[in-house]
Amino acid sequence: MHPQRSGITLRNKTAALMTGAALALATPAFQGASAQETFPNKPINITVTFPPGGGTDILARLIGNYMSETLGHGAIVENKPGASGNVGAKYLADRAPDGYSLLMVNSSFAINPAVFSKLPFDPKRDFVPIVNMAWIPSVLVVPANSPYKTLTELLTAAKPAKNDVSYGSCGNGTPQHLAGASLNIFAKTHITHIPYGGCGPALKDVLGGQIPLAIITASSAMTQIQAGKLRALAVTSPNRSALLPDVPSVAEQGYPGYELNQWHGLLAPANTPPAVQQKLFEGINKALQLPAVKEKLISLGYTPAYDGPAAFKKIVDGDIDKFVKLAKDIGLKVD
Repeated sequence: MHPQRSGITLRNKTAALMTGAALALATPAFQGASAQETFPNKPINITVTFPPGGGTDILARLIGNYMSETLGHGAIVENKPGASGNVGAKYLADRAPDGYSLLMVNSSFAINPAVFSKLPFDPKRDFVPIVNMAWIPSVLVVPANSPYKTLTELLTAAKPAKNDVSYGSCGNGTPQHLAGASLNIFAKTHITHIPYGGCGPALKDVLGGQIPLAIITASSAMTQIQAGKLRALAVTSPNRSALLPDVPSVAEQGYPGYELNQWHGLLAPANTPPAVQQKLFEGINKALQLPAVKEKLISLGYTPAYDGPAAFKKIVDGDIDKFVKLAKDIGLKVD
């Protein structure tokens, strides 16, 4: 074999091997970039931290159906209830951060760090907020034949350390529980808390007159308010609800700064690529603005929200800090 020809062949083989190695090393980066550019290329999984049929589940299924129109693929919803949502949150925290796993939560997610001594995840570090979909206030309701015609009358009766005013909530550590606890702090009242196993049982007992007051989601009480069976004294949002425009907020009735407005949104596992986060937000945001989706949200008592990753993170982290302080002030622990 000719020496020069042999040398050329050897050099060519060496160059080819080096090029192949370089391409092999670069392949994951190229694949990652390509995956983000084509995302999504299959259905997205949405884990709901509550049982089927509740408001959070309904919202997940609503937006999941319309994601196919704006992202090209719909969503598969699975329910993983338990421990006030902590079971589903832990499950999501352990999923791959590829954008195909989302967690549908409400404000209870921000309350749990305040009322559970230990969590199997870090609520601030193990998740990235994607979008806040909607707000819904709670409403203070009394039976139609209640002696309390206004919030002022009720709070006046609840001023003494010993009184007969109590309120039913949707359960220990729920937004409705803390709405009542906050009211006691703002108004310097002594309203006794009676926790129920959901908004439904509390609604049933206030309708039956077993309790003088209930604080439940506006959507849960809406039908009975419209039927004249319940009287709404106030909503817990900072402003009036479009669903109940004639019902003043607690804040506008002499307690500025009072607010407990329940949000509902989607989170992803930490380390989900920013480009994927943004694509998810843009697609879900477009779906939220579809007329059919907006009309459905409003009919259910929700105010549509369009808060993106940065704004939603500020809301979630701010609520975590606020509820930790509130729970400490009232000595609340669930476990």
